[in-house]
Amino acid sequence: MKLVIATYGTEGDVRPLAALSRALLDAGHQVHLLADRSTLRHADALGVATSALSGDIKGVDDPQAGIDTVVANDRGVQGMAKALAHIANTHATAWLREIVHAARDADAILVSGLAAFTGLSAAEYLRRPAIGVGFIPFSPTSAFPTPFVRSRFVPRFLNRTSHLLINEVLWRAFKQSTNRARAEAFGMPRRDAAWTTHPMVYGVSPSLVPAAPDWPDSTSVSGQWVAPSKDWSPPDALRAWLDAGEAPLYVGFGSMVGFDRDRLMRCVVEGVGGRRVLFHPGWAGHDATLPGNFFVIDDVPHDWLFPRVSAVVHHGGSGTSHSAARAGVPSVVLAFAGDQAFWGDRLASAGVAPRPLNGHRCSAREIADGIAFAGRSDVRAKSQTLGERMQAENGPAIAAETLEQLIASRAGTPP
Repeated sequence: MKLVIATYGTEGDVRPLAALSRALLDAGHQVHLLADRSTLRHADALGVATSALSGDIKGVDDPQAGIDTVVANDRGVQGMAKALAHIANTHATAWLREIVHAARDADAILVSGLAAFTGLSAAEYLRRPAIGVGFIPFSPTSAFPTPFVRSRFVPRFLNRTSHLLINEVLWRAFKQSTNRARAEAFGMPRRDAAWTTHPMVYGVSPSLVPAAPDWPDSTSVSGQWVAPSKDWSPPDALRAWLDAGEAPLYVGFGSMVGFDRDRLMRCVVEGVGGRRVLFHPGWAGHDATLPGNFFVIDDVPHDWLFPRVSAVVHHGGSGTSHSAARAGVPSVVLAFAGDQAFWGDRLASAGVAPRPLNGHRCSAREIADGIAFAGRSDVRAKSQTLGERMQAENGPAIAAETLEQLIASRAGTPP
């Protein structure tokens, strides 16, 4: 089969899709991945055919159309939806044309991230099957509340309603730009309601989020999508530093930008209390003078690095949360936006992390308490057990097989 995967987001949104693409290639299919140019390095390294969608998720040329507007916004779901929609508003028409161009001879279109609505429109225009792929379980269910609202704020009997409400908020935020793109690009009719019947395959671990019993058969979880880094070797300086002392903490906030970086780093430096720290600056970078117990690193594969650390202090993105749990080490989550608190709560419910902190407002004392929690023997034992269970999951292969079955069953069926 010829498959096109269209997404738009940060590296955390694109890397799992690169791993899924590799699994589909290994299963004998042709795959073309479309995403922001700055997020395609990993896919290129895996031998996946890629093209850049219009835009700049880092916001170098247009800060208002970058991810920092989402992270800096600490005003709840409405503010997050508005910031995300601004990115789509800027590029939706171009995305729709680019996806249609790439998918004219495709057998199916897989859609994800901020490009999901334009991808679904492209599938509708081309009359190809459309399947959602992602890492945030937003399909309505009574089993748990929407990932965009902290679970403690939602009574259990309102779980399903919370999904429906937030999904409608997101659709309304994107509706105008989606319909404008449909009209401008291909003269398509206006769409008043969001898509709700297309299949969904989630690259999340059933050990953290089991498939909800009230989901339809076309919605499934497969396990984390990650490609092993078998041929990767660490720089000599990193290996020497790791060998020179006890297992360090890892501190890194991935693609997060737009927060008060200097304030947070002061809290982190104080909160770690002189412990050895591997620090990954991520997209935010750093220009502070760090104490001698910090060792700054560039990108290092999580599957190589995390088993060598004592705990992972991170932003709670789906990918990092899964990778820390899979490595069998505890987490301390400093959540900034979106679904990050959801994953922090999932790790806490598994007993491998404290309740997530607010990345915008957490204190050094809270970080220190979180690290102390992660160091407890019972927490480390639970982390090891969870890691062993997740390591037995083969998410990319399961997802590839599921997608084959879904596409075969929907051949000739428009979205």
